[in-house]
Amino acid sequence: MISDEQLDAYRLSGEKVRVVRDGLDTNDIRGIVVAWNDTQVMIRRPNRNVVKLDRNYIIQPSKEKRISPLDESI
Repeated sequence: MISDEQLDAYRLSGEKVRVVRDGLDTNDIRGIVVAWNDTQVMIRRPNRNVVKLDRNYIIQPSKEKRISPLDESI
């Protein structure tokens, strides 16, 4: 699970993140971190929709190479 400090850094910088949910890159959610609690994170997508996702997903900067959950056990 991603730390509160890392989520706060993404929120303050406004950096676009990628949420990897499964092995297919077409199912990734991209956007900016808006808010979070102990179990969920809210991501604002480019079309301004807000998506609430589990914090156990892989959250990484969008510009970095995609980390597949099938390649690594996190």
